[in-house]
Amino acid sequence: MNLPRIVIAGLSGGSGKTLVSLGVVRALARSGLAVKPCKKGPDYIDAWWLALAAGHPATNLDPYFLDAPMLRSLFWTQCGLAGDGARTDAAPGPSWGEQPGLPGPSVPYDLAVIEGNRGLFDGRDLSGSSSTAELARILGAPVVVVMDCTKMTRTAAAIVSGLRHFEQGVHIAGVILNRTAGPRHRGVLRETIEHYTDVPVLGILPKIADNPIPERHMGLVSGMEHEACVAGLDRVADIMAEHVDLHRLRQVACAAPPPQGPVANLWSLLPGAAHAAPEGPTPANADQGTDVPHAAPPLRPRIGYVHDAALWFYYHENLLALRHAGAELVRLSLLDDAEWPQLDGLYLGGGFPETLAAPLSANRPALDRLRALSESGLPIYAECGGFMVLGRSIVMDGIEHPMADIFPVRTVFHPKPQGLGYVDAAAVLENPFHPVGATFRGHEFHYSRCVPCDAPSGTSGASGASEASGGAPSVPSALRLTAQSGHVTGMGDGRDGLLLRNTLAAYTHIFAPAVPHWAPAMVRAAREHRMARASKA
Repeated sequence: MNLPRIVIAGLSGGSGKTLVSLGVVRALARSGLAVKPCKKGPDYIDAWWLALAAGHPATNLDPYFLDAPMLRSLFWTQCGLAGDGARTDAAPGPSWGEQPGLPGPSVPYDLAVIEGNRGLFDGRDLSGSSSTAELARILGAPVVVVMDCTKMTRTAAAIVSGLRHFEQGVHIAGVILNRTAGPRHRGVLRETIEHYTDVPVLGILPKIADNPIPERHMGLVSGMEHEACVAGLDRVADIMAEHVDLHRLRQVACAAPPPQGPVANLWSLLPGAAHAAPEGPTPANADQGTDVPHAAPPLRPRIGYVHDAALWFYYHENLLALRHAGAELVRLSLLDDAEWPQLDGLYLGGGFPETLAAPLSANRPALDRLRALSESGLPIYAECGGFMVLGRSIVMDGIEHPMADIFPVRTVFHPKPQGLGYVDAAAVLENPFHPVGATFRGHEFHYSRCVPCDAPSGTSGASGASEASGGAPSVPSALRLTAQSGHVTGMGDGRDGLLLRNTLAAYTHIFAPAVPHWAPAMVRAAREHRMARASKA
């Protein structure tokens, strides 16, 4: 089996590839095609918009997190063409997060559209490792390049020729010319590119006066907050349908070769996967890794995850990994007064809590519930925005908004990024989620800085607490980070992952397939908490 696929790349950031990707995906989906959207790199916002445009969950593909065999397994598994061929992504539509891990419709995808990041060959070093070009080679996907042609004519042909011959194994299958000035400009561009190169021009876009999808400090505005998001996507799709040859684009995608040899299902390669399919419980011996026939199934612990307008940065694969490790997942919100079911664990992702700090702070019952759950010893794992909610307060535009007050820190918002890029993390304290000494890769993107304050009542005698030193909060950090970009990381000096009882909160985002111990460890901790609670009943 095979799947038509293309990579939409740019010459640099800001070339227009995101708008082109969204418009192409939306236009193809409106024509009745089942489009699998993918995003290269650690990006939640573009991935969410791609999922909304397609009506199907997006998959992040990152050569920094996964090696080539694992990337291929991830791609083909989420496209339903690896292992037993069963699709493991969720039901279609922007509400997919409500039922993570449920099989999608039986109809297979018609094609995959993969949006790159930065410039096509931009990587982490001289060899361009982790670049969009490297991903295209790994997946055997032809590349369509979006070029900003502002004040450019014949030079465009030289650039295309250079792209075509720069690296072996990267198939430049077409270009889409962006921000063109008028008919004469477009005619010269097309004529020179097709005369001097063998790369076809698949589309020529005019200058768009205003961005149909507005932006904010971290990129595109969250579609969960913007009422006109669907209208904006449809407007972009109309532009692509008018100015891009979608039929030829599909022909390019259909020319992608089939995978070379069988590709393993991703979940069969991860710890616990053989013991916990999405539809059933894990066997009793899953944690020990032994084979005990006729063993009774273990408890399926209930892990909640907050998914609302404040916290919605979740890799789809992180939720799937928890299900495959044996968890029952429940979607929750911190912005309403709905009752929560009894939980065995809690996962707080990232998002934009700073923009909703006032309503979050006003919902004291929800914040008090978070603190009570932490004090009960519930395993809680929080990333970035979730970390901010668990602190004493969020300071936004000089206004302090009280939060759950689990950790004695304030997170203060700044106009420029305070943490940006990939990090290597090492676990340095015993905790429920990362074995001591374990090393793993993650990433950060936050505009807030963690500022220590006096410890709240009840924390000074907590197990594992330490005296503040060098401006550190009076609870220890469980992770030590090394920034791959040289940028400030974690709390400003490489420390991250505040730990109190069974609550760990960090600026670092993780991608579960690249941190294979995380999901089984969290499920194990949740199961143990449930059993301990039952023994006291």
